[in-house]
Amino acid sequence: TKSQLELDLIRHCTEITSFAHVFTMKNTKPGMMEYQSESLFRHFTYYNFGARNVGYTNICGCGPSAAVLHYGHAGAPNDRQIQDGEIMLNDMGAEYFCYGSDVTCSFPVSSNGKFTPNQIVVYEGVLSAQRKVIDMLKPGVSWVDCHKAAEGEILKALIELDIILLNSKTVEELVELRLGAVFMPHGLGHLIGIDTHDVGGYLPGHPPRIMQPGLKSLRTARIAEENMTITIEPGCYFIKHLINEALKEGSEFIPYINEKVLDGYRQFGGVRLEDVVVVTKDGCDNYTLCPRTVNEVELVLSGGKWPPMKDDDLTLKRTRLTGSALPMPASMPF
Repeated sequence: TKSQLELDLIRHCTEITSFAHVFTMKNTKPGMMEYQSESLFRHFTYYNFGARNVGYTNICGCGPSAAVLHYGHAGAPNDRQIQDGEIMLNDMGAEYFCYGSDVTCSFPVSSNGKFTPNQIVVYEGVLSAQRKVIDMLKPGVSWVDCHKAAEGEILKALIELDIILLNSKTVEELVELRLGAVFMPHGLGHLIGIDTHDVGGYLPGHPPRIMQPGLKSLRTARIAEENMTITIEPGCYFIKHLINEALKEGSEFIPYINEKVLDGYRQFGGVRLEDVVVVTKDGCDNYTLCPRTVNEVELVLSGGKWPPMKDDDLTLKRTRLTGSALPMPASMPF
């Protein structure tokens, strides 16, 4: 858990990260290179707030690149050209006085600044997963239970798209079957502080790692405690090798996947939303102040004001979104 001074620093770092994401969203256009989107973020945090470093290698993936979980490395250095109509997944966080943030935004890069109907369903599924976890997170809650709850919300979106078929199963039963790990193979989030993936995930006397698909990728299985800082980062991806494995002859998942519909999403990429939160005595406080609802994202893409005068989604617990004490950015030279 973190001291109050640490919490204040992590909050500040996350708020300036949030403003940088908004600036990047507004200025990322079709035809640009992914690394140009990354450069906008890095310049904004340094120019406005003196955050010289980032907490980790930035991930800026558009279209199918967004399905590569740790894209942006030396072998794929955010070097694809952004195509009109694709979803952009930007996972970037500033570092300030050795403490870091870790925030992900996903948004359409298109000439009209709008999501397509199918993009909305996938996006809303991920957002519903985030809302679900934010609502349930408090001291005493299992992080594994949070992960499973997030998977359930994503499966509901895939059912709406007719990609997943219930075939007499409940959503909860499909979660236990580990079908959700085909579309969200990573863990729900991680502790954060001095290290992006902070220490303490698996300690003696705390729950062990569960060696099942998806769950084995959790960076912690701990029970939530007050003043614990952690990221909530559900995602939905269409990863070719995982899809192929799920559809392989003999797979237990075959009865629950509509292959014909799923094939139409193989180039979709993915959506991830990641917020930094602190566990409070009776819930959690969301330090991330990014646009999250479809209306908020499309407002920003159309040049609308951010942060807004009114919070349209109180379920996200962005308690300082409309506050007067925010570290407001300076004007940019371009």
